[in-house]
Amino acid sequence: MSVLEEWVDAVVVGAGHAGCEAALACARMGISTIIFTVSVDSIALMPCNPNIGGSSKGHLVREVDALGGEMGVNIDKTFIQSKMLNKSKGPAVHSLRAQADKAEYSRSMRRVLENTDHLQIRQAEVTELIVEEGKITGVKLHSGAIYHCKVCVLCTGTYLRARCIYGDVSDATGPNGLQAANGLTESLKYHGIRLQRFKTGTPARIDKRSIDFSKMEEQFGDERVIPFSFATDPETVQIDQASCWLTYTNEETHEIIRENIHRSPLFSGMIEGTGPRYCPSIEDKVVKFSDKNRHQVFVEPEGLHTNEMYIGGMSSSLPEDVQYRMYRTVPGLENAEIVRNAYAIEYDCIDSRQLKSSLEFKEIKGLFSGGQFNGSSGYEEAAAQGLVAGINAACSVLGKEPFILDRSESYIGVLIDDLVTKENREPYRMMTSRSEYRLLLRQDNADLRLTKKGYEAGLISEERYQDLIKKESQIEEEIKRVENENIGANPEVQSFLESHGSTPLKTGTTIGELIRRPELNYEMLEPIDKNRPVCSDGVKEQVNINIKYEGYLRRQQKQVEQFKKLEKKKIPENINYDEIKSLRIEAVQKLKMYKPESVGQASRISGVSPADISVLLVYMEQMKKSR
Repeated sequence: MSVLEEWVDAVVVGAGHAGCEAALACARMGISTIIFTVSVDSIALMPCNPNIGGSSKGHLVREVDALGGEMGVNIDKTFIQSKMLNKSKGPAVHSLRAQADKAEYSRSMRRVLENTDHLQIRQAEVTELIVEEGKITGVKLHSGAIYHCKVCVLCTGTYLRARCIYGDVSDATGPNGLQAANGLTESLKYHGIRLQRFKTGTPARIDKRSIDFSKMEEQFGDERVIPFSFATDPETVQIDQASCWLTYTNEETHEIIRENIHRSPLFSGMIEGTGPRYCPSIEDKVVKFSDKNRHQVFVEPEGLHTNEMYIGGMSSSLPEDVQYRMYRTVPGLENAEIVRNAYAIEYDCIDSRQLKSSLEFKEIKGLFSGGQFNGSSGYEEAAAQGLVAGINAACSVLGKEPFILDRSESYIGVLIDDLVTKENREPYRMMTSRSEYRLLLRQDNADLRLTKKGYEAGLISEERYQDLIKKESQIEEEIKRVENENIGANPEVQSFLESHGSTPLKTGTTIGELIRRPELNYEMLEPIDKNRPVCSDGVKEQVNINIKYEGYLRRQQKQVEQFKKLEKKKIPENINYDEIKSLRIEAVQKLKMYKPESVGQASRISGVSPADISVLLVYMEQMKKSR
């Protein structure tokens, strides 16, 4: 029987946040690409929380944007509320977070995919990988059709052998009742890919008309909205914003949960997957934090044209009747009507230690992987991996060197390095504390760190790159000016300083020295800075941070230089760890398993000690001399 056969450069499996970025990267880099999804209506779907960004995740979105990805641009077009988090703290932990209109976010991303050259969308389930002599050569669909390809990116998200569960109800579906992908798992196992079972969850959606908002605290967006994308004109995002609401659980809520905990599949053993530690279900919180008599509940609109409200902080897999009783104890939700039940979802994903830093499988050439399939959680983590996997898939086809971001230059580098060098027994979530160099890797300077790399990869336009060069020049010139701009102790200056609670001057000083005072900043000093040129908000921000934190930044830069030395020491692919006599047995086992690409990467593997690294360095030097 004849079957359909097609030939493309790249196949992307899955059209969630990782798949969209991977497919767009491949197509924009000029290679013919097809993206497969079990439902075209689920492109860039937000099956859980209706927002993009948040603590540390905002950094990832900014970095995706700086490299030429789409997530930041898309949320700027479709947000309904925006807020900069952690503003009372230092700039290293400032993070942008925006509520999305879920339906419009998905529609908008689909329009981008549909109108991208070299990219084709196809609704179909991929059930088999075709691998010949250790290299991916194609995929097979459920229909029997074969798509021959040079590279393939797996972005299956939470769909692989997915199961949605609440109480005794277990449905073999993907999120939101969509079709699960059940055919691919066996093919992955056949080709030696190690899989594991993870789970995540989502709260109920409640009809807005059944909520009493007068019993809740209204939460507003920022008065002045900062866009996610460096390419978005800030004036275009100053819109009327929707409100969110804050309420709390109470002892009655917790008592209902405790009484019915035996009916939760999380505790009855019905769920075998491991859930995310940093996004626990409400029953998890009640059990693990028994000393807390209340937990925050965020009530957030799912969009401007729906009455569905997302009940953040109360994800659950408890039975339907318990969900009703539990939600109705929360102030404002006494008459809540559930539109969609809360549920847990478990799914197959890989042990990400099988991947290189390029997100290519070590044992299958041309096969790449991104997103929750790699054992991570979150839309933003998924998009970041999808982008890197897509760039590297295209680089492979085009004969270019792999595109690698390290820990010292991006949160994306930290994310990927953690995934490929550490054993993750639960869905991995990005946090600012995971980055050793977070003062350098701020969300405000993502463009200065990464846009040149995006330009070199072919994802940033010439116009945008030239704008970056101009911005860099303006920052440098303005820092030089304020460091040399003298200001006298005249009555106007003294009056200004006193009005801002700052010590008057005894002698003249520079604007730079005034910026360093904790109570002052670049923006505030404009009235007494008479020669100040017109600068963009982005330039002002960088001038202020670079001057105010100069000493800390310089110290962290020195740490990065030390880090880079070990990263540059590449480990030969043909190294035989069994021959290195002084290496401990555990270190040999771990190094053989992970196959680190550099000494720096080897040093971050659990079970490899500093003494093992010293032995490895001596052995590599001997290898070099013997050659």
